[in-house]
Amino acid sequence: MTTTTVSSASLGPARQVLQRAWQRYRWQCLATLLLLAAAGGGALYAAYRHWANAPLLAGIAAASCSLLLAALWPLRHVDAAWAARRFDRQFPELEDSTGLLLTEPSSMLSRLQQQRVADRLLQLHNPAAALPAPWRVGLAATLVLALLGAALWPRTRSTAPSVVSLQPHFTPEAGPAATAAPRLRSTQVLIVPPAYTRQPAAAAAQLSFRCPQGALVRWTLHLSRRSAPPQLLLAGKAPVLFRAVAGQPATYVAEFRFTRSTLYRLLVAGRPSDDYAVDVQPDAAPTLRLLAPRPYTLIERQQSPAVAVRTELRDDYGLTRARLVVTTAQGSGEAVKFREVVMDLSATLRGQPRQQRTTTTLRLPALGLTYGDELYVYAEAWDAAGHRARTDAALVQWQDTAATADDVAAISLGVNQMPAYFRSQRQIIIDTEKLLAQRRRLSAAEFRARANSLGDDQKILRLRYGKFLGEEGDHTMTEAAEAMPIAEDGAEPASHAEADEHDHPAPPTAEGGLPTAESLLTPYQHLHDDAETADFLEPQVKAKLRAVLSQMWDAELRLRLAQLPEALPYENRALRLLKQVQQQTRLYVRKSGVELPPLPEVEKRLTGDLSKTTAPHRQGQQPVAETQAAIRRALPLLAAYRAGQRPAPADARRLQPAGQELGLAALREPGAALPALRAWRRLLAQVQAARPVAPADLEAVERALTQLLPAPTPTPQRPAAAPLARRYFQELRR
Repeated sequence: MTTTTVSSASLGPARQVLQRAWQRYRWQCLATLLLLAAAGGGALYAAYRHWANAPLLAGIAAASCSLLLAALWPLRHVDAAWAARRFDRQFPELEDSTGLLLTEPSSMLSRLQQQRVADRLLQLHNPAAALPAPWRVGLAATLVLALLGAALWPRTRSTAPSVVSLQPHFTPEAGPAATAAPRLRSTQVLIVPPAYTRQPAAAAAQLSFRCPQGALVRWTLHLSRRSAPPQLLLAGKAPVLFRAVAGQPATYVAEFRFTRSTLYRLLVAGRPSDDYAVDVQPDAAPTLRLLAPRPYTLIERQQSPAVAVRTELRDDYGLTRARLVVTTAQGSGEAVKFREVVMDLSATLRGQPRQQRTTTTLRLPALGLTYGDELYVYAEAWDAAGHRARTDAALVQWQDTAATADDVAAISLGVNQMPAYFRSQRQIIIDTEKLLAQRRRLSAAEFRARANSLGDDQKILRLRYGKFLGEEGDHTMTEAAEAMPIAEDGAEPASHAEADEHDHPAPPTAEGGLPTAESLLTPYQHLHDDAETADFLEPQVKAKLRAVLSQMWDAELRLRLAQLPEALPYENRALRLLKQVQQQTRLYVRKSGVELPPLPEVEKRLTGDLSKTTAPHRQGQQPVAETQAAIRRALPLLAAYRAGQRPAPADARRLQPAGQELGLAALREPGAALPALRAWRRLLAQVQAARPVAPADLEAVERALTQLLPAPTPTPQRPAAAPLARRYFQELRR
């Protein structure tokens, strides 16, 4: 009984060892996975801050979450029974009976075995070795991901800008008032760009600086003692008063938001400083390029009905929104229906990237298009400042196969609208010789077909010339020949209408002057069967034309029989007779015009008298509109100072209008005209004090004013004569 009691007392601790083992294993696995997930999330966020490639990183994050869930899912089954099975596999001395510790024995044998397993479990040296958690691998992966995130984390600059102490230049003043005035110890200029530019605030390195459009500029002045508030003098603006800084004696601050370039001065204790420039850089609109598709794209039948739209977007400070606008056109004729589809591309612009490329695939069936429909696509983009830009529209057309089939049928069944063109006799000879040269490379059937085609051409040409002799042959060929008559070597014979302009015999009439049936039909008949009265050609010409037709008859016969060598002599004789007819029918008509009296060559020829020959001379004056009158009045006075004239105080009134023009130029281009404006102020002060002007200031002001004048109109000049023409005129002057 004692042994049984002791053994029963070991059952509870054995069960506690088993429970602590599986709980420790589950918590270790859970902690390892959570640390690994935190490190992975940090690395992904660092990669997003570094690359801002949202689609790729979102895919990686989704895959990582899937792996994390797959690793957490088996922990649901980690319990005491699972731990008992692991103990049985790890420790053979437990005799695969660890599961008896979790049940109540039903027999004496099972109770004895349970007590035996409990005693052996308590005697194990390292029970935790049965359930080893993979925490070392998890910690190593966590460390790697943490180092990767630290490497990818963007390096941010300090938000506190470095302080740069500046000292403006003031015009020196003499006297006790200048000694008693407070002194400016230092000046700081802080430039705060607009928030949408995502640029940090920075201290200006000089009093003349450059800033983005809409930037807030803060001046901080440190004086030697308290005084009247200084003023910020802006060109064309009301003065801006400095305000005292609480808790800092003799420190004043002023702010101004710049939207355009300008000049400014500081007024401290009644003394103005030199002029300084603020160059404002405007925010440019986004620039877009439609890389694909081309301006016109035809999707043929065998191609996939899809088109890839690739765009390239750029902006100086970053893009915020973009979209594709697709306009579909369905139908034809007046039944065309238009529909606009907008596709948002803003998901690819997370983090306001300055440059981004997008790719979108448009599937035409998904847009409701079919064969013969078309679409127009363009891209739009906006930046953080609200500027909008768009690309040109590209046309994509889906080929209509039904329309193509209809067009083919129309081509085969339609009427040929073009006039008939015929070969001349010379061209028939050339084609005959060419066919003879190709005879060996052609089959017998093809050779006979092409020879027969030449016989058709010879027939058409024969009918064309036969109508001038009154022949009434194939009316179809004759009327076709009239559509486009072509003569040999470009000589165009008279058309049928011209040949028909002769007197027909008067229609017969019945007794009493009444018309008969024959007389009524006469105007509608061709009475050209008589070759002798068909036209007014001379008998010799008619005889040669009959010979031409005879030669053409013989040539046509042999061409029909594919006897090309025998047809060539007849073709050549027909051509020679046609040339003779052309020469014989030509007439010479003397041109009529004004007949001038003959020149008196005896009196004028070779006399060398040039007294009455003068070259044409034209002279005119064009008044030039006076521009920049103030500058033109000031430049002679500056030239007089350069020549040694002493300035007078009264000259300042004459020079001040030119200074206003120079100031306007400095507002347009502060960086370029500011040195000249400073030299102008020094020069004007010297003129008002009647002191000699500094040569450097005089030269700078004179050069700047001269550059403001418009370019002079080029003076008309006589063109340079060629050497041969010069020699000719020199010989005439001897």
